[in-house]
Amino acid sequence: MSFNMVKTPVTAVFDIGKTNKKFFLFDEDLKEVYQSYTRFEPIPDEDGFPSIPIHSLREWMLETFREALTFPEFEIIKLNFSGHGATFVHTDEFGEPVTHTYDYLKPFPEPLLNQFYEKYGGREAFSKQTASPPLGMLNSGLQLYFLKYAKPEMFQKIKFSMHLPQYLSFLFTGQMVSDFTSIGCHTGLWDFEKRDYHDWVKKEGVDNLFPPIKPSNEVLSTKPELGSVSCGVGVHDSSGALLPYLNAEKDPFILLSTGTWAISINPFNQLPLTEKELKQDCLQFLSISGNPIKISRLFIGEEHKYQIDQMYIHWDLPLETYKKLKFDPVIFEKVAKQPTKRIRFKFLKPKEFGIEMATKTDWSSFSDFTEAYHTLIHEISDLQVASLSLVLADLKIDRIFVDGGFNANELFVEMLRIKIPGKEIITSDFPNGSAMGAAILVNMETNTYSLS
Repeated sequence: MSFNMVKTPVTAVFDIGKTNKKFFLFDEDLKEVYQSYTRFEPIPDEDGFPSIPIHSLREWMLETFREALTFPEFEIIKLNFSGHGATFVHTDEFGEPVTHTYDYLKPFPEPLLNQFYEKYGGREAFSKQTASPPLGMLNSGLQLYFLKYAKPEMFQKIKFSMHLPQYLSFLFTGQMVSDFTSIGCHTGLWDFEKRDYHDWVKKEGVDNLFPPIKPSNEVLSTKPELGSVSCGVGVHDSSGALLPYLNAEKDPFILLSTGTWAISINPFNQLPLTEKELKQDCLQFLSISGNPIKISRLFIGEEHKYQIDQMYIHWDLPLETYKKLKFDPVIFEKVAKQPTKRIRFKFLKPKEFGIEMATKTDWSSFSDFTEAYHTLIHEISDLQVASLSLVLADLKIDRIFVDGGFNANELFVEMLRIKIPGKEIITSDFPNGSAMGAAILVNMETNTYSLS
């Protein structure tokens, strides 16, 4: 007697981060039932700068998916992608890459950048129009300007330019599309007031390189040889990470997503950016429906890592000592009353928020590691409150969700609670939130779900 195994219907998601490349299977309740991941070493581009090994990534994804189609216990019925922003894949008419896939940390030639801003209204005006602080290659749209004038022979080969999440979708469907969440992540491409591509895109003739914009919950189909599975168009990872909260919560909230960067996201704030906000690293994303979402950024993860290393050296302590510390209200009250700041930041810029910073750090002035660490988190949380206030505005929002690495830092969370009275600070985490967001999108009913 033989028995046919009942297969579990699942949604497959490729979550392509800058470091880790992950593959997930989610069941119908969006619970993770399978995960695999890999990493790829960068390869030098034509200038010797590290670039994304797009061919190796493509081979791994196709091989991984074909293998998953053969799993006896799962039936893949949906597929989608999340990917990091500020990354373009430039292709020929057949979708084959014709340039390296440039890393967004690649230096942008300063004379060419100055030429661009002089041509299109100056840095401040352009940044305000496009909700994109001047970030060089991180303004991914400007890659095309760079290629047009610095590498014209390569530019002439380009027939299509797709952001990374949409290129991943193209690999499986053969259909080229553009998506609001990728267009709107500090690319310098979108005029937020006109709600259209910025004038420079058309004047430089790059608008015809972009495939048509499709809704983020558009459902395509994979190629027949890949199972003819319902397939999404891909989503920018930060926008994807927001979706599980929007899906679960009915009342307005702010999401503070922490890690290397602390990203304060207010999906209910569509107020225009001011020049002052831009200077404080505040910008806007486009939501899945093309509406602006105000966010602010703070480089707290990298700052925290650097300062902790200095403390460990000074006190000769083992790694991760700070994780054993508990919030001490007596020590906090002591350090909060210090008349001057006593830690010199390496990455953070308190003056942008009107906060003075010490000229140097004297670790010997602290009684011990515990006092020094409380001081560090006190000063970082001051900046975090200032950054959060940029997106909070005067909107009536009572809850702030903290997810990512700092949601497990008791000192950070308790200090936020003290410094933002009247707001509920909730430590929360949707593991693999970007991937889950992509899964939510491809499972939306296009005809009945209202994209907000």
